[in-house]
Amino acid sequence: MPVARMLLDAGRGALIGTVEIIPGVSGGTVALIVGVYETLIDSAGHLARGVARAAADGVRGRGLTRACAEFAAVRWSVVLPVGFGMIAAVLAASAVLAPIIEAEPVASRALFAGLILASLVVPIRMVGGRWRIREYAIAAVGAVAGFALTSLPQVDPLEPPLPVVALAAAFAVCALVVPGVSGSFILLAVGMYAPTLAAVNERDLVYLGVFILGAMIGLGLFVSVLQWLLVHRRRVMLAMMTGLMVGSLRALWPWQEGGTVQPPGPDAVPVLLLVLLGAAAVGGVLLIESAVLRRAARRLEAGAAG
Repeated sequence: MPVARMLLDAGRGALIGTVEIIPGVSGGTVALIVGVYETLIDSAGHLARGVARAAADGVRGRGLTRACAEFAAVRWSVVLPVGFGMIAAVLAASAVLAPIIEAEPVASRALFAGLILASLVVPIRMVGGRWRIREYAIAAVGAVAGFALTSLPQVDPLEPPLPVVALAAAFAVCALVVPGVSGSFILLAVGMYAPTLAAVNERDLVYLGVFILGAMIGLGLFVSVLQWLLVHRRRVMLAMMTGLMVGSLRALWPWQEGGTVQPPGPDAVPVLLLVLLGAAAVGGVLLIESAVLRRAARRLEAGAAG
């Protein structure tokens, strides 16, 4: 595996891991932006089926042939560096970024809102072709659902029992898989964001182990359904993703108090500039991606012509 490619994928994972600790910002959205979303989803599906078949076939004495075939289909050359980057970023960002977000919530939400606004072009472009009335209607339903989800009242932190930790992790990882829905916000809404962040910073291995187990179970149950939808109902699914991303912007309205939306403050102009800065950052990434894809296409055409 080329070292440059490994470093690039680790950097992509770091971006995903960093935003995953930010309530209201979706790691799935960033995975879409950096171009590894479908690879990760496909690999996660093979990995989940491999684990399930290893357990089932092992109990029945059928061997591990089917499980090994599923494991071999995983894009390990992408999954491993992305996963390493995500873990490293979560550990670093929990200690560094979280206090900054807490100290500057208005500026942080404004910047992230710009990121999400610009990233809407990703699922819209992935739908392909002209949008029909059905796609607009599905996107509207997704927007309402995203708005309702991010309007849930935030509750005070609590000391959750471990079974609840696993259950919350299972739902939170499903949000990671669906662009536009923030797993961290789900944890925040059920009062488990602060305990989970504290567990990461304090290296609470029991809590984190149960959380990871719950996330793996949730991913195994959910990812196959998502894969089927992306293959058989692609336009519908991507239209729904677009709507969810639009609705999730409610959580990133800069002026909020305890989750309640407030009118713009006297800092409206610098906040707007931060929104534009976030949008410009994503726009720059998308332009670079387009240039890379065009260059690759020209090389393929030149090779075919030669």
